[in-house]
Amino acid sequence: MNPYEELANAIVLKAVKDYREALGILRYNPNDKDASISKEEIEQFFRSGWFGLLTKLDPEMLISRLHKEVA
Repeated sequence: MNPYEELANAIVLKAVKDYREALGILRYNPNDKDASISKEEIEQFFRSGWFGLLTKLDPEMLISRLHKEVA
């Protein structure tokens, strides 16, 4: 794997980690404003062209799986 692929993977993995964290917080505190904002921003990232350049993952499938994982 070249350094660019490693960087792209690290960016995606960090977003996934942050999304899991936001979902976990919202699970127990649905009114947490910071977690809600983070969740929305990360979903925008997942659905962005930038995300599409970094990975071939289907963003909707990823979001769905992460929701199921945290639920």
